[in-house]
Amino acid sequence: MPRFLTDQLLNELSSQTERQLMLAVQQWQNLSDEQLLARPTENSWGVADCASHLNYYASYYLPKLRKAFEQKKAATPVFKSGWLGDYFTKLMQPGPEGDLPKKMKAPTKSLPPAIQNPRAVIARFIENLEEMTQLLNLARKRSLQSPRIPISLSPLIRLTPGDTLRFLVAHNERHVLQAMKALQRNTPAPGNKIILVQ
Repeated sequence: MPRFLTDQLLNELSSQTERQLMLAVQQWQNLSDEQLLARPTENSWGVADCASHLNYYASYYLPKLRKAFEQKKAATPVFKSGWLGDYFTKLMQPGPEGDLPKKMKAPTKSLPPAIQNPRAVIARFIENLEEMTQLLNLARKRSLQSPRIPISLSPLIRLTPGDTLRFLVAHNERHVLQAMKALQRNTPAPGNKIILVQ
């Protein structure tokens, strides 16, 4: 199983989260309701749909991560990923060109509802990313190996805090890219091209 220098891993996860937060603050919260709700096709998701889906996962995992870190288990210089955590993370990660190589069906309970207030969805998404940033900072002083956290699909399957963080950031990145591609398809005018944050 892969091993990571803890500081390097957390730096990378923090950098990705900060880019996602910057995008949401600088672009998404300044979009109109129509832009946030627009879907490229009837069966695809727009910006608000993607943010709502990510808010569901944040509401599940962020409190569990905070509770795990409250145990104050000491940090170690190296984090060893578990095979299942590494598999889930790689399943979510976009490709090097920002492509989403494998389409996946979202669990029913995580599907975005009919969104009445897209601005509230984006505000919540920003709050969740800010909390994620706080947890990544806290993780520098805590063990990434234990205690294990049950995944949202089954309480019987548990991941280390380190793999939970890796999965969450990769999952966020996947759907942020999906949202940005949807926004580009819904913004045909040449002068209105949306720039993906690198």
